[in-house]
Amino acid sequence: MRRLVAALPLISALLLSACAQTDLPPWLNGTKPAPQTAPQPVPQTRPQVQIPTPAPTPAPAPVQAAPLPLPLPVTGFAGRDEIRAVLLAPLSGPYAAWGQAMSNAAQLALFDVADQRLNLIPLDTKGTPEGALLALEQARTQGADIILGPVFSAEVKAVAPQARQWGIPLVSFTTDRTVLGQGVYTLGFLPESQIRRVVTHARDQGKQRFALLARSDEYGQAVAEAFRTVVPQMGGQVTKVEYYDPQAKDISQQVRRFTEADSRTRGRDRKDASPVPPPPFDAVMIADEGTRLRTVSSLVTYYEVDIDKTPILGTMLWDDPRLAAEPSLQGAWFAAPSAESYAEFERRYASAFGSRPPRAGTLRASLAYDATALAATLVRQNLDYSAATLTNAGGFAGIDGLFRLRADGTNDRGLAVRQIAKSGLTDIAPAPTSFAQPGM
Repeated sequence: MRRLVAALPLISALLLSACAQTDLPPWLNGTKPAPQTAPQPVPQTRPQVQIPTPAPTPAPAPVQAAPLPLPLPVTGFAGRDEIRAVLLAPLSGPYAAWGQAMSNAAQLALFDVADQRLNLIPLDTKGTPEGALLALEQARTQGADIILGPVFSAEVKAVAPQARQWGIPLVSFTTDRTVLGQGVYTLGFLPESQIRRVVTHARDQGKQRFALLARSDEYGQAVAEAFRTVVPQMGGQVTKVEYYDPQAKDISQQVRRFTEADSRTRGRDRKDASPVPPPPFDAVMIADEGTRLRTVSSLVTYYEVDIDKTPILGTMLWDDPRLAAEPSLQGAWFAAPSAESYAEFERRYASAFGSRPPRAGTLRASLAYDATALAATLVRQNLDYSAATLTNAGGFAGIDGLFRLRADGTNDRGLAVRQIAKSGLTDIAPAPTSFAQPGM
């Protein structure tokens, strides 16, 4: 039976002595996740987890990491009896529910993919830099071949220098680009892939001029940086990038200026029924979420932007069924993983652990599943965790779709295009199955 290596009691005592609380970084989703009810406790031995038998009706099979042939020879794991992957997650403290869900998802991946040589060692970071450093020291003591996690940027910043010094590859879940590179990677959902996918779709619909309206925080700045880079690569033109204060009570003047409503309606009276001249862009991206997104999109349409002709584009933060009720977002497009694959993952997770995994913005338990599946598949195929293997240009297939790690630590993702409608959120353009496809 495949094994789950549990941390020793001494390790747990050391980790529980760590202190301080870390909030979700602003570039993750702008707010703390809502309090979550913790899933069922993670089983301490592999046989206790019951993976449901597939239903007789056809259902999508769990997607497993599957690397393409590598162009370079690698040393590989042939001849080794044991390979150890360490999962760094907040298993205690204010984000314990998230860490527990990631640990559960990692176990699910082990049952789906791993052979008996791979052992998973979950270690508690408490969601703090201090806890992450203690966990990393224990990971080295226990002979880690690869580190999966941690989640938060401050944790990754704390452990990255030491992991590099020890030569242990680290596949984190952060969306902070500044901590990546030199053997530190991320599976986090970065803005570049999201923007590339939705802009490619808009270009296919004949849209040429793109504008961005973003909140003036770290998330908005990250989206703007990617937007300015990606749009020209896709053959489009960036016509405007403007910011607004996310804490402001009234941003109507900023949106009015952004849409150039005054110059477009100047000299018109109420009896003039002719069409208002279009704005200076063919598509507009709004980098925000939730209630503030509804406010901004409503103002955009109020200031004479016809969303039937000038579509509104978004990021993965829009993957929220509640947005279907917003009139100003009807027909809007955003990029996200395929809904079908994630729904199957949720179903199997709930069957195994008794509850659905929590989600907030771009933070998903499926990241831990895909990271573990990646580590397990490379063991099964007797490859290794070298940079050449991890950054295989062909990529890997996971729960959240096609992905590949880049030498600078960032990643590329194959995402679907989803549309907001009164009936809900639907995939209108499928996720690519190969990085050789146009727009990837």
